[in-house]
Amino acid sequence: MKTVRIGGASGFWGDAALATPQLLAAGGLDFIVYDYLAEITMAILARARAGDAAAGYAGDFVTAAMAPNLGEIARQGVRIVSNAGGVNPEGCAAALRAEIGKRGLPLKVAVVTGDDLMGRLDELARAAPAEMFLGTPFPPVDKVGSVNAYLGAFPIAAALDRGADIVITGRCVDSAVTLGACIHAFGWTPDGFDALAGGSLAGHILECGPQATGGNFTDWEQVADGLATIGYPIAEIGPDGAFEVTKPGGTGGLVSRGTVAEQMLYETGDPQAYVLPDVICDFSGVQIAETGPVRVRVSGARGRGAPATLKCCVTWENGYRGGQLFSFYGIDAEAKAGAFAEAALVRARSVLRGMNQPDFTETSVEIIGAESQFGAQRHSGPAREVAAKIAVRHPDPRGVGVFLKEVTGLGLAAAPGLSGFAGTRPRPTPVMALYSFLLPREEVPATVSDETGSVVVAPLPGTEGVPAVPPPPPPAPAVTDDAVEVPLLRLAFARSGDKGDNANIGVIARRPEFLPFIWQALDDAALQAVFGHFGPARSEKFLLPGSHSINILLHNVLGGGGTSSLRNDPQAKGYAQLLLCAPVRIDRRVLGDTR
Repeated sequence: MKTVRIGGASGFWGDAALATPQLLAAGGLDFIVYDYLAEITMAILARARAGDAAAGYAGDFVTAAMAPNLGEIARQGVRIVSNAGGVNPEGCAAALRAEIGKRGLPLKVAVVTGDDLMGRLDELARAAPAEMFLGTPFPPVDKVGSVNAYLGAFPIAAALDRGADIVITGRCVDSAVTLGACIHAFGWTPDGFDALAGGSLAGHILECGPQATGGNFTDWEQVADGLATIGYPIAEIGPDGAFEVTKPGGTGGLVSRGTVAEQMLYETGDPQAYVLPDVICDFSGVQIAETGPVRVRVSGARGRGAPATLKCCVTWENGYRGGQLFSFYGIDAEAKAGAFAEAALVRARSVLRGMNQPDFTETSVEIIGAESQFGAQRHSGPAREVAAKIAVRHPDPRGVGVFLKEVTGLGLAAAPGLSGFAGTRPRPTPVMALYSFLLPREEVPATVSDETGSVVVAPLPGTEGVPAVPPPPPPAPAVTDDAVEVPLLRLAFARSGDKGDNANIGVIARRPEFLPFIWQALDDAALQAVFGHFGPARSEKFLLPGSHSINILLHNVLGGGGTSSLRNDPQAKGYAQLLLCAPVRIDRRVLGDTR
């Protein structure tokens, strides 16, 4: 059976440059794909373009990933797909073509555009589409930095069909760089929803690079010795959309049911309605099985039609923020840090009043090291070494500047034990907030441009199918007198992430028989005990019986999300670690011998 071998070389802008030569050294790849664009990245690139019209793309894709490796890419005939174009894909392509020209290589570069909707900003503002999560009004036009639709995979496939060796896109969904390669290789059609869902899941596994091969893994100690040489993931995808995950030989890391399952659930919501531009995916029945020491088979993804709309994202300037870390150690370190933070805010507010400036729109004090993230799960006892993270938001950069000056000026007046490693005083930075809305997909055509010209890729029609029926919950386990209480860590893997202001925590039972106990234990009261101090608006819990997993979604819990939050963890990266401390009651005979 024909398979397509795709290596995932980047999970974010700033990922390791070693990934490309490592995957090329593995050999036998048909494609290498790169995902650079988180929502935070779009905000950063929009700011860069505002200062320099030639900027706005991930420059190190050209200088670090491509330039040193173009000769080997051409020799092997490996094709490249990347969303490194950000808000300036044509600029990215021009820089890459210059590098190719210097080396006299015959590599063809194609660009996918159409996602950038800044030219329609006034029209969109007049239409005032509802914010899809909060229903808030459209942001002020003069504050908007970027407006982009999330494109799908068929324009990428069209670029490959035209003979492109390297495809550069602007904003597309992360998994589209992989799905586009699959559509091209297998000739998948827009109505082949199960195959499209499988290819999308393969892309979702690859899109975060080594998070599928041991990075950010619950059982991190199994990987610790190989972190420096961790292997980047390879997916071997079949024509039906099922695939196997592996990594280059001789590299560090781990490919296991746990590493792959954690990545499947990462940054998802309802697993039966994972909405992408090309297909609405149902991952609830996906099965994940180890087929070798570094090989995991993933099958059973289902597609339930395609959405009638595309998600669009606005980044806009919503005031300013700033903050700093101050460490304290010694007896009563936590109390000293708290007093310091309170005094800094009192001083700064006094200065603001004297300037006839409004108060801060938001402040945040977190005493790191005193279990400030743990809420009701916090252990008692004084901490002797902490860091006070103090941050503020204000409509005016001068307001943030007042705080940064006053908190620094308290250095000689603080309680003893203040210390820290720092350079110059931080500066106020703009808050690039997000505003998400939906547009009918027929309003967003894509264009493929290459050395031979341009072609418009017409939007595909939406064909939403019948909504999935949620699987029944596991039967309530019969807990006997021979029961013990153990932390969730003994029973499960878990990983957490963000989507805007929402957080997800995927929980995978280490053994199928643990799942009923986990499902019962993680009720609303338990979730409130773990996360109540973060103030989620509501929580949801979804079952994935195929992988013996649960996905938990916490709404409006991140203080605005990664682009604007003042939190120490604005992207919920550690939320799974909090949940893994939660107690679960389980029969001793079922528990057996676990870690």
